[in-house]
Amino acid sequence: MVNIILFDDEQREYLLPLTFTKPVAELRVGILKIKEKWEQILNGTVSYITQNYLDDKYPIEITDNNFVINGSVLPSKELVTLITQLEFNEALLQDGNLIAARLSESQFDLLMNNEEIEELQGFEVGDTPFVKINNLWDIFKFNDIAIQNDFELLTKGRKSCKISNTNTVIGNGDIFIEKGAIVEGVILNATNGPLYFGKDCLVMEGTSMRGPIAICDNAVVKMGAKIYGATTIGKFSKAGGEINNSVIMDYSNKGHEGYLGNSVLGNWVNMGADSNCSNLKNNYSEVKLWAYPEERFIKTGLQFCGLVMGDHSKCGINSMFNTGTIIGVSCNIFGSDFVRNFVPSFSWGGHSGVSTYKLEKAFDTMEKVMVRREIPLTDIDKAIMENVFEQSSKFRHD
Repeated sequence: MVNIILFDDEQREYLLPLTFTKPVAELRVGILKIKEKWEQILNGTVSYITQNYLDDKYPIEITDNNFVINGSVLPSKELVTLITQLEFNEALLQDGNLIAARLSESQFDLLMNNEEIEELQGFEVGDTPFVKINNLWDIFKFNDIAIQNDFELLTKGRKSCKISNTNTVIGNGDIFIEKGAIVEGVILNATNGPLYFGKDCLVMEGTSMRGPIAICDNAVVKMGAKIYGATTIGKFSKAGGEINNSVIMDYSNKGHEGYLGNSVLGNWVNMGADSNCSNLKNNYSEVKLWAYPEERFIKTGLQFCGLVMGDHSKCGINSMFNTGTIIGVSCNIFGSDFVRNFVPSFSWGGHSGVSTYKLEKAFDTMEKVMVRREIPLTDIDKAIMENVFEQSSKFRHD
């Protein structure tokens, strides 16, 4: 097996709050997490170079032969060809920034100790095509091509389970149903991109879907849902209502009516019934989004940009989110009217104001939610959350 080490670069800060709790390569873009793409395509195992407070949960494994790859990069055929051709002590660069390198254990030790590696030879990747996730909006912006690439990777040479005749199929596009998936009484339109249904997922009757769409393992799509591409529903997540060009990570629920568009929900998120987000400003102007490194709102270059919600955050019924809203980790949002466009992690409240969501109460909720999936909240998880609580304290004003 190939030893793959994925590292976080400085762009990791622009992917907060999603990367407060995980390395960049743990993000799901397309059908697979970034790390899963590299494991599949290189036939290897992944470990990480990430923030110190994440090391206990995401440790590094070093061998005599290490492919060190930027964790925000999605593999393309052309880039993978270049990486597999690397000799020891060679690197691929994009405008001087490291994309990938092949290092021995001794060379890697020098790198980790910030010591110079003699004769490290770098090659610019030039116009080699690949996607790099540099900003939060890139997750849904590039989800279309990511779904299509993952679809090809996962289904090549394989045969789909039979499509039930209770479904209405439109067009001649690609549809793949994994073993155990239940898809009955659904309108399936793969004209503009593939439809992928993971193992043991359930898509209930009356749902309408236009690809590209990925419904991952054990996910549930509720009756009458309307899902437009390019959308991903992560493992063990629930989806309902109207969803457009959004990524819902694992173990999260947007199971009821309400609109979610051009948005990203982290892990263990829950959206209350009839919650809605705006993804287009009334004056059709460019959307700005909060950037943690700059501590201000920055231009996205997008006309459509909705909601980003960090891990373990929740919102009550009828919650409203304005265009370009960032909700941090472990927030509890409720009340009438629009919440502010940036809500710091561990906030409790809504439009009328927020207070600090105390760690003990937050842990209690996390444990109750996770035990339903038979997943423990470990001491390592708590230590990560304590660190996030401290990092985000400067943004909270009780």
